[in-house]
Amino acid sequence: MPRHPEKAARPDNPSPRKPPWLRVKAPGSPEYHATRRLMRELQLHTVCEEAACPNIGECWKERHATVMILGAVCTRACTFCNVATGRPDRLDPHEPERVGEAVTKLGLAHIVVTSVDRDDLADGGAGHFARTIAAIRHAAPDTTIEVLVPDFLHKDGAIETVVAARPDVLNHNLETVPRLYAEVRPGARYFHSLRLLDQAKRLEPSLFTKSGLMVGLGEETGEVRQVMDDLRAAQVDFLTIGQYLQPTAKHHRVDRFVTPEEFASYRRQALGKGFLMVSAAPLTRSSYHAGDDFARLKAAREGAVSSVIPADAGTQGERRAASSGPPLSRG
Repeated sequence: MPRHPEKAARPDNPSPRKPPWLRVKAPGSPEYHATRRLMRELQLHTVCEEAACPNIGECWKERHATVMILGAVCTRACTFCNVATGRPDRLDPHEPERVGEAVTKLGLAHIVVTSVDRDDLADGGAGHFARTIAAIRHAAPDTTIEVLVPDFLHKDGAIETVVAARPDVLNHNLETVPRLYAEVRPGARYFHSLRLLDQAKRLEPSLFTKSGLMVGLGEETGEVRQVMDDLRAAQVDFLTIGQYLQPTAKHHRVDRFVTPEEFASYRRQALGKGFLMVSAAPLTRSSYHAGDDFARLKAAREGAVSSVIPADAGTQGERRAASSGPPLSRG
């Protein structure tokens, strides 16, 4: 079967030549090959491979792989995405334990787990996410867990199930501005995705929430700023912004390559709007340097909370407890 049968009849969209700041070395380090072998041995999929991430060589050299659960075939047909679409795989009940095994063998301090969309499942795969989180906690109790979840559209109780499993970070990417949803992400709804992020924070205020955008799809700068405001209204802590790269000629065209200077401007604007952390650069992706970013995210929250605790407010232990509580509301 073709990887993207729904795109076969689409006209070709030739991709422009990449500028120097988007060129990366082909992967080939010994650590890269060892990580690849481990994923094959454990019969696990990674979004690094399935989505053709440009950072795979760098990340896998450090043995940082982002596991993709619920199979390798997506029920959606987003025009930007390289993950295969079609009839989904049968759910593997032993996959969560193999993910836990991978975490221990890779020696990960922080793991990112994502998935395909599974609109065919009654809970959208939420229960499988929860079982995977539990399996990682059992195999590697000290490893922090970040989940990059689908939107669980029309799946009542799904986000509650994932939040109840207590990941350390819950990420759900908006991907683009509302005007482009029908063209770029036709199976999704912008305001539903916003509500999901808002609901996750309301269910567990101490949970770190995160979302990401691609730019270079045809959006306007003012539209990106509005998405930032929408995410802050949903109390999202961490924003990532990266350049869209076209997987094949049948995928959505690259409208333009956003310059590093523009990414720096987006980062300044987003920080000014109150995000605890912002990663904005051409090669930024949701799970790129996620472990280091999580450490900085915790420090940013602790610093924000500590800054409003009077110096004489209780004992040192009480001040430490206060600094690990829910984030401040920042407009």
